[in-house]
Amino acid sequence: MTKEDKKELGKTLWAIADELRGAMNADDFRDYMLSFLFLRYLSDNYEAAAKKELGRDYPKTEADDKRSPLSVWYAENEQDVEAFEKQMRRKVHYVVKPEFMWATIAELARTQNEELLHTLQRGFKYIENESFASTFQGLFSEINLDSEKLGRNYSSRNAKLCTIITKIAEGIAEFSTSSDVLGDAYEYLIGQFAAGSGKKAGEFYTPQQISTILSGIVTLDCQDPCTGQKKKLKKILDFACGSGSLLLNVRNQLGPHGVGKIFGQEKNITTYNLARMNMLLHGVKDSEFKIYHGDSLLNEWDILSEENPTKKQHFDAVVANPPFSYRWQPTEALGEDFRFKNYGLAPKSAADFAFLLHGFHFLSKEGTMAIILPHGVLFRGGAEAKIRRKLLEDGNIDTVIGLPAKLFFSTGIPVCILVLKKCKKPDDVLFINASEHFEKGKRQNLLLPEHIEKIVDTYQYRKEEKRYSRCVSMEEIEKNDYNLNISRYVSTALPEEKIDLQAVNTELLDLEKKIVEASQRHNEFLNELGLPLLPPASKK
Repeated sequence: MTKEDKKELGKTLWAIADELRGAMNADDFRDYMLSFLFLRYLSDNYEAAAKKELGRDYPKTEADDKRSPLSVWYAENEQDVEAFEKQMRRKVHYVVKPEFMWATIAELARTQNEELLHTLQRGFKYIENESFASTFQGLFSEINLDSEKLGRNYSSRNAKLCTIITKIAEGIAEFSTSSDVLGDAYEYLIGQFAAGSGKKAGEFYTPQQISTILSGIVTLDCQDPCTGQKKKLKKILDFACGSGSLLLNVRNQLGPHGVGKIFGQEKNITTYNLARMNMLLHGVKDSEFKIYHGDSLLNEWDILSEENPTKKQHFDAVVANPPFSYRWQPTEALGEDFRFKNYGLAPKSAADFAFLLHGFHFLSKEGTMAIILPHGVLFRGGAEAKIRRKLLEDGNIDTVIGLPAKLFFSTGIPVCILVLKKCKKPDDVLFINASEHFEKGKRQNLLLPEHIEKIVDTYQYRKEEKRYSRCVSMEEIEKNDYNLNISRYVSTALPEEKIDLQAVNTELLDLEKKIVEASQRHNEFLNELGLPLLPPASKK
């Protein structure tokens, strides 16, 4: 399937969402739409695996039989179902009963069956608690099928769901349903809903263009990026993972076998569920990822709260796009927290450095961390200046990248990417000022592939280019009182053209001479015509 086809599928689904949501809030409708897309993927993937597993025993259905072939097999082989499902759990890591599969749900919707809503409720509970070896409790907790937003009573809600599901079924019938294709469609829809929800979008969505920069950086060799990509990252972490798109982008850079295990943490319950669905929808097995619902700043995840250095988690790559300048409550206890005690606490008004230090603590010695932050972290004083100075003196800040404004749905301000390492070779800091390299858009600016490639290439080979990038010594940074304001080191301003005053003076004198000559000649004509003469031009 081509990129255009994938985009077309996304557009088709978005058009359906736009048409059907009516007065419903876009964020609410998003949850229904994405859940049904997720169910479609689980069902089709399971059916394809079942067909392969059953081989010749996989039944063929008549054209007028609207049941899925797997439904027929289950009905005819009740005594073998348990053994079959046990085998499927080993191979695809989950089971979906035929009565809850997309084909069944779509047929109930098409025929306006009154049992659709009840079937969906039972199906969602089954997937949460019984489908997978590890339970996914609360996966559909934000999908309220009894909501009055769908209708005032059961019948009207059931009818609304029938319409939505039928439209989705018709819309995607012509498209492939592989994880690659549906995964892309899922990401496209998340992006479209993000565009429609303004500032709230920052909670769950990092634009793909920026995700690609971060993943391009952290997958390169830590010590010698110029040697190229690492073959494998054992563990990667995003502690503010939103819908998980950034983690999936890292995995995509190295291929499905290039990342051992994915770890993500998310405080918002809705986006936490989006992330879990997104992982499964992209073909990541439940044993290959852990997404935790909790507050990273309070370090609520048990596996990250181990203080013993020999037992603590280490990650080969840490990526994050935490909420910008988030207000938090730094306490005395947090001041003694193993993540912050050597640096001090970020101010109450901006938790940016608290997020950074949280992720940095778990970075392995051979790992790379890339985090998106507002520019204020580069130059603000007080507690932040102390944290910045220590990170610089310890040789942990490797690269500072300035991005253009208006790249995010949630803010128009320009942001930066900080690249950090526990052990880095260069004793300088690379500054990349990419603020003027973008394509202007109506609502948002865009980074084209060539802009992204230039940033990653400059980082990889530590290139220096006038008005774009420069390696700055620690001595110079120290003289600037550890201020990392990018324009101090790499200004995009064009130098003023030098003016040759002697040449300008000569040119003025020449013009003056021509004026005098022209005036004299003009007066000669006036004299011949008997007209009053012009006053003589001044001579200097």
